[in-house]
Amino acid sequence: MGMNKPSREANHLNEKPGFHVWWRLLRPHTLTASFIPVFVGTMLAVLDEKFQLLLFIVMLVAAILIQAATNMFNEYYDYVRGLDNEESVGIGGTIVRDGIKPIVVKRLAYLFFAISVALGVYICIESSWWIAVIGTLCMLIGYLYTGGPIPIAYTPFGELFSGLLMGTVIIGISYYIQTLTLTWEVIIISIPIAILIGCILLANNIRDLDGDKENGRKTIAILVGRNRAISLLKWLIIISYLLTGIYILMGLLPIYSVISFLSIKKASHAIKTFKENTTNVGMIPAMAAVAKTNTIYGALIGISLLLHIFIPLSL
Repeated sequence: MGMNKPSREANHLNEKPGFHVWWRLLRPHTLTASFIPVFVGTMLAVLDEKFQLLLFIVMLVAAILIQAATNMFNEYYDYVRGLDNEESVGIGGTIVRDGIKPIVVKRLAYLFFAISVALGVYICIESSWWIAVIGTLCMLIGYLYTGGPIPIAYTPFGELFSGLLMGTVIIGISYYIQTLTLTWEVIIISIPIAILIGCILLANNIRDLDGDKENGRKTIAILVGRNRAISLLKWLIIISYLLTGIYILMGLLPIYSVISFLSIKKASHAIKTFKENTTNVGMIPAMAAVAKTNTIYGALIGISLLLHIFIPLSL
């Protein structure tokens, strides 16, 4: 296949040929948004003394494949609509910079969806066929995020859908398939992670504000402006940590969950970097820091649940 000459800004991204092209197509920095909810939901089930390793692995793979497929549809339809070009920063760039045919990206996304469906059948057999309904809805929204006549990504509701589905819904499913029940406590505990996942998209939209505005998108960042969007990002992150503290005091989370506050440093770095940079390249580290905040926070919450299993402590 032919490879386009990397743009000047693409070189700043340290993009490499070969396997790295396909790895970027998955947009790996976003995949923790699927791993963390499955991990936390499963650890909540372990806390209730319910755990099947194979179910956890299958659910994890299915969630990651759906997320990766959503990213591919995003890249394909942004290219089709003319939103991406060789100078676009922050995208996978496999179509506009690496010369991979758009149809290949689209077909690979459908393949990932097909594998997810197969894995979903096993999950349903082991739990409930209602999971098929919810899983189908998740994949449909994943497609409609940038596909369809009115892509969700072009509206102010992208953060809401991504946070709700990838956060609360995935945590709920991961818990349910292990326990065959769902509690309000699980839903409540999912809220901070749902907020942080929504923040990943908000950070992306802050970085892409100017280009998105030129192409007719109506994201929250565009509607409220750059400075207010950064302020909104800051307060959403603060709310996530406040809720975590409240949950610990209420006993919804174990005392060990205070370790999740170690992720605050990364969150603070993200906000500071956004305030100090206005170029797309300059804001990339800020967006990455928001994604890492969710990863570190979620991983530490999951670990805190494990610690409580082995050494129970109460306030």
